[in-house]
Amino acid sequence: MCGLLNAGNIVLDFASAAPSVVKSIRQRDLLNTWLRLYARQQVTPAIWEYQPARLEEELSDLIYYTVDGSGPTPHLTIQSENTRISRAYGHTGKGILLHDYVGPRLAPFVMPVYHECVARGLPVYSVADVDDIYGRIVAYERLLLPFQTEDKVSHVIASVKTFCEDGGFEIKNLMRGNDAPPRPRLRAVIDRDLFHRTPGRIAAADVVELADQSGSSVSTETIELN
Repeated sequence: MCGLLNAGNIVLDFASAAPSVVKSIRQRDLLNTWLRLYARQQVTPAIWEYQPARLEEELSDLIYYTVDGSGPTPHLTIQSENTRISRAYGHTGKGILLHDYVGPRLAPFVMPVYHECVARGLPVYSVADVDDIYGRIVAYERLLLPFQTEDKVSHVIASVKTFCEDGGFEIKNLMRGNDAPPRPRLRAVIDRDLFHRTPGRIAAADVVELADQSGSSVSTETIELN
């Protein structure tokens, strides 16, 4: 466990996790692109550098935010509209502060996750169960990726995935359709194994087994690959 954050009367705990905590293949792809940028100097990247493959396919599940960190509590303003998740909240939120958009009932569950991402400058992953209007349990998986300008987190991209083990579910008003609050299953800061190795590549100083031409014996050499 890496930290506790108090949200009113609700104390949120954040586990320390490796990238493998993220289960969605699409979210892992987004995270891996972020990790490649981060790994160069162990610094939160700039948003203009972030260009994951097949980004267009993911836009309906992505929410872009700008961050104003000038006050004691950072303010996040929604910059996306017509996203799939806007249907879950019942209306689009472009230009609205996230705190105001989610409302007082959900803010204690939502805002600390974003504040942790901004404060740490690291990806944050969370999973919560919510009920659709028919009472079906839906897993709400959120991956937050921070980006910085002049050594301060200035943008956050959120990838949101919803999944129901029973199959179909109603996304309309998913987050506002009943009085039951989200039931958190996991909140984690991804602060371990912050690197991404491209499949098929050999890292520097990896040990490679080489057979001699006669094939009668095998020698072990350490090869430095840059």
